[in-house]
Amino acid sequence: MRLLPLAAAGAAAVLLASGCATVDKAQSCAEATQLISRTVSEIGKAVSDPATMQRKIEEGATGLEDMANKAADTTLRDALQGLADSLQKLNVDDANAAVDAAQKVATDGATYLRQAGEACL
Repeated sequence: MRLLPLAAAGAAAVLLASGCATVDKAQSCAEATQLISRTVSEIGKAVSDPATMQRKIEEGATGLEDMANKAADTTLRDALQGLADSLQKLNVDDANAAVDAAQKVATDGATYLRQAGEACL
């Protein structure tokens, strides 16, 4: 999971350099990939504390939804909302659930990060 933030930063740099046509879209792309990466990272860091992880999941879902509601690009909006929806389905109430959630968040985060990147090409 430690590689995901690095991958997101690389993806954002490539998108800004090659894919996003306008300044507004480039800004939206960069912010979306950063938010996805940060959300996944913060949730993953809390794996040893189920209560904190559940709080990070809820905060992450809210942040993703807020950005999705502001996104002009449909694909970008769908990626942000898709990850928010995935997070909202998680319930972390013990250590085993935390491990399972961390794996799900990492997998889904990578999927939606890729989808957000496609919106910017």
